[in-house]
Amino acid sequence: MHREVKVLVVGTGFSGLGMAIELKRTGERDFVVLEKASDLGGTWRDNSYPGCACDVPSHMYSYSFELNPKWSRMFARQPEIWDYLKRVADKYGLREHIRFNTKVAGARWDEDAKVWHVSTEQGDTYTAKAVVAGVGALHIPNVPALPGIENFKGKAFHSAEWDHEYDLRGRKVAVVGTGASAIQFVPRIADEVEHLTIFQRTPPWIMPKMDRSIRSWEQRLFRAVPGAQRLYRNFVYWTRESSALGFAVNPKIMEFAQNIAKRHMRSQVPDPELRAKLKPDYTMGCKRVLISNDYYPALTKPNVDLTTDGIAEVREHSIVDRSGVEHEVDTIIYGTGFHVVDSFDYLDIQGKGGVDLAKKWREKGIETYYGITVSGFPNLFFLLGPNTGLGHNSVVFMIESQIRYVRQCLELLDRHRADELDVRPDVQARFNRQLQKKLTKGVWTEGGCKSWYLDAQGINRTVWPGFTWRYWMRTKTVRAEDYTLTRARRDRVEV
Repeated sequence: MHREVKVLVVGTGFSGLGMAIELKRTGERDFVVLEKASDLGGTWRDNSYPGCACDVPSHMYSYSFELNPKWSRMFARQPEIWDYLKRVADKYGLREHIRFNTKVAGARWDEDAKVWHVSTEQGDTYTAKAVVAGVGALHIPNVPALPGIENFKGKAFHSAEWDHEYDLRGRKVAVVGTGASAIQFVPRIADEVEHLTIFQRTPPWIMPKMDRSIRSWEQRLFRAVPGAQRLYRNFVYWTRESSALGFAVNPKIMEFAQNIAKRHMRSQVPDPELRAKLKPDYTMGCKRVLISNDYYPALTKPNVDLTTDGIAEVREHSIVDRSGVEHEVDTIIYGTGFHVVDSFDYLDIQGKGGVDLAKKWREKGIETYYGITVSGFPNLFFLLGPNTGLGHNSVVFMIESQIRYVRQCLELLDRHRADELDVRPDVQARFNRQLQKKLTKGVWTEGGCKSWYLDAQGINRTVWPGFTWRYWMRTKTVRAEDYTLTRARRDRVEV
């Protein structure tokens, strides 16, 4: 099948659905959304492991134009967030635009026709004036290459590919990694397995989770008085936003939060030897800050062991740590997160002059303009792209800023009857110099750790350096002078 469309959107998570809604809201109907899976939802479809939940308060983790008064908890769990996305898609009639089980194989910019040629693994092809990639970064599981894993006779899977048919009761389970996913599913499986061995490389900072059920009268109030919910959402936003001072302005401010985390650990872990293993040696925020009330107690159970000696070898029915101790296991669960900085390596996108985007970024480093556009790749837009991730607030806020920006870019093309919109190289270069200057002063660089925020050269290609309201302000209106507009007959448009 071949189809010509004005806008091709990739992905049906918060980004892709939000972009589709924005297009429909402005009267655009000539678009299609490609989804590799059989249902929508993105990361909230894929991550269904026990205990999966959001670490941003529910009322902030939703579209500002589609508030949900029915949240059942202060921090929503995966099934509820997934249901929210499906309800939103149905309300705005998005399913008619979605092509499920359709995975993008590659995209090539046609310099003469000024269009994108997009191919899929299923053999379908599309021609689009613009491509919006709403694929995000947290969708390619990071499975470490453990020595000898090919010899393992038991069951092994990643938390994002949880095997719900596999019964963990009575199993000897090894959990590799202690990141955001692991601290959620470990407490859920600790009581059902025979023995649980957790292999920790770097201990995370863990704050208490201010979670509870949302009372029925609160739900009724939010339903009857939408302004009350919006007021509460604003309160949550600015409370979270204030923590950016410690992340990006002065990392010493994080000492106050670190003291809270230390008290939290002392209250839940009475064993000083175990506490020593769990105490981070870097500034909070350098790696992702986690929240949990039940992870530490799970580690104190008699059938749970925490080892910090690393993994030397995997054998048929065991894992040998680097101190030589052999741990008998029949199941390995990877709680090792996702490919983030290198999550774009799989992209097969060719821009002007046949330049390969993934190769260019590997060789010269990832650079974009506000994480949305890339010089030399006209009419290509990323949502939640490089350097737009957050460590303190809701990424949905960032996504909404981006979909509004993309919509304005598309309107700019239409208004000037142009066929190509390409960010100027000098504008992109200046933006990245300023961006990296700010990032080097933040806790991600000065915090004394090595995290997935950084690339192989130690450069932060993941997070936005500071306040989200600043990002909102800077992307509120597209500066036409930042772009070159061209028509198909190669006439440059003056703006």
